[in-house]
Amino acid sequence: MSNNGGAAKRFFGPRAFAAPYVVWMAAFVVAPVVFVVIYAFTSGDGTFTAENFLEMGRFVSVFARSFWLALVSTVICLALGYPAAYILARESRRVRRAVIVLIMLPMWMNFLLRTFAWMSILERNGLLNRLLGAIGIPPLDIIYTPAAVILGMVYNFLPFMILPIYSVIVKIDRSLVEAAADLGATPRAVFTRVIAPLSLPGVLSGVTMVFVPAVSTFVISKLLGGGKEILLGDLIEMQFRGTAYNPRLGSAIALVMMVVVIVFMYFMNKFGEGEEGVSVL
Repeated sequence: MSNNGGAAKRFFGPRAFAAPYVVWMAAFVVAPVVFVVIYAFTSGDGTFTAENFLEMGRFVSVFARSFWLALVSTVICLALGYPAAYILARESRRVRRAVIVLIMLPMWMNFLLRTFAWMSILERNGLLNRLLGAIGIPPLDIIYTPAAVILGMVYNFLPFMILPIYSVIVKIDRSLVEAAADLGATPRAVFTRVIAPLSLPGVLSGVTMVFVPAVSTFVISKLLGGGKEILLGDLIEMQFRGTAYNPRLGSAIALVMMVVVIVFMYFMNKFGEGEEGVSVL
């Protein structure tokens, strides 16, 4: 009786509240991944095959372009986001709250609408070229170029770089900075020996949160790239919804991209673990 009572207590205890989440994850995360794996390794008649992966050789340029644009966008976001997060962390609490709201405000708007807005800004007769024409500068042909795709990625994903870095820097113990200054460290040395190492977890989180969606996006490349700069997200969508309907090839591409992203995140986490023991003084 005691064993049955203990089992019932565990079943109806606090763990029972996790049941809806487990069911949700199983139905909408685990099951789709299982279907992707099955489709990737089977042919139209259901037999095992690796042909879907061999066929991906035709899209090496798409893989290279996707990772290159995602890398460039991530580097730009880091170059803009780290100084912004560092300056923000040094402001008063009132200023920090106001600026964080301004950073998050565009994220409250639909992702698609934000991208459409950039189309109207960058088009030939858009707001940007009108402003340039008003001061005598010839119009720029930015829309439907890689530059427009990168601009769209940086705009949409920059908050995901700023916020993790800011959340780490703002929690750095100020006594460490003061101790380094008291020991004769210059402001540059304080930054490189104290602040930068301690803010590395935020940097790694920001890089991951920017690179992963950037390498898999398809809305930005479709709208701002005009379909000229096909990325992995566009290629996968074409296999499931486009004229080149081939869900098994699309599943293989998605599976490979998923593995690459997991490997990337694994090494980023390992790199972060290796930096935990770095001396900051």
